[in-house]
Amino acid sequence: MIPKHPKTLLVIAAEAVIEKALLRDARERGAQAWTVSEVRSAGREGQREGAWEADRTVEIKLVCEPEVADAIAGHVLAEYAAHYQVAMYFVPVDVLRPDRF
Repeated sequence: MIPKHPKTLLVIAAEAVIEKALLRDARERGAQAWTVSEVRSAGREGQREGAWEADRTVEIKLVCEPEVADAIAGHVLAEYAAHYQVAMYFVPVDVLRPDRF
């Protein structure tokens, strides 16, 4: 059996205008790597179709230690959630190369 190492996947969907700040803050709290995709979304606040610059949404995926994921999510809730559309969730994952995360 191939050796697997448990980590946490933190997924953040947020307004694209705060992407750089979110990535900076994630790095400051210990994130080593991430993937960012432009997405469209809908929720209680309405639909974000990405039709114009201020309507864009990004999805940020961070694989990290659970404590790092918690620190990032707590910071995002405290600093951004009251002023921007932000959704987050955690997923337990297994990785093959733990040194990359």
